[in-house]
Amino acid sequence: MSRPFSSVPVVLSIAGSDSCAGAGIQADLKTFTALGVHGLTAVTCVVSEIPGKVSRIHAVPSEIIADQIRILLGAYPVAVVKTGMLFNAEIIRLTADALRTLPPERRPLLVVDPVMIASSGDPLITSDAIAAYEELLFPMATLITPNLDEAGALLGRSLTAEADLFPAAAELHEKFGAAILLKGGHLQGAKAVDFLHGPEGVHTFSSPFIHNVETHGTGCTYSSAIAAGLAKNPDLPAACGMAKRYITLAIKESLAWGEGADRVMALRQWVQT
Repeated sequence: MSRPFSSVPVVLSIAGSDSCAGAGIQADLKTFTALGVHGLTAVTCVVSEIPGKVSRIHAVPSEIIADQIRILLGAYPVAVVKTGMLFNAEIIRLTADALRTLPPERRPLLVVDPVMIASSGDPLITSDAIAAYEELLFPMATLITPNLDEAGALLGRSLTAEADLFPAAAELHEKFGAAILLKGGHLQGAKAVDFLHGPEGVHTFSSPFIHNVETHGTGCTYSSAIAAGLAKNPDLPAACGMAKRYITLAIKESLAWGEGADRVMALRQWVQT
């Protein structure tokens, strides 16, 4: 006798592997589990890194990446695809091709985290990747989640103040047609303010900026939390609001080695409520 299909929503992360597990597919899977969705992974790169340093990047062969995506999309009812580190134009192209071949009724929502620069400042994409993002993947996206540096790279200018965020988010939305969540945490002001500009209008998400903590992988965690929220309920502002609360508490209660695991208890209790 066959088993009934699970009702747990499914999210696919197409992203790199982070050896210290603070970012990439490891961060995504932790977030998916905490938020009650089933996570799948298609690994694009193997990255040797620790917070503050990227040592080596090895791209997985294109045919292996394509086969991971193909077999997963064919076998699972994927509600949302979240992309992270895609590294080069070829990986971006094959990701877009795999999604485009699905019939419209089976095409998942798409959250694109345009991973370009590590927190350490190390580049995480090749020089041909930005044009491929703009031409192939951004037009398919439900949501794009750039930080200040990534938005600046896409717009060709630096964003250095909170006043820059609203017009930049509007310009990116107009340019690519997708909803834009422009994250302002890199400003390190009194508050971490993010702007969502999309079909539902403009929404602002704000939380106190938390100083003196390690923030490696926050972009991955934030975008994967949004993907998890959308998999449960395709209400974009609600998913972004939940994810903002989640990432804020994750930063506040993050581990600092030598201080013990009890600091993550508040996050676990929040997830269970």
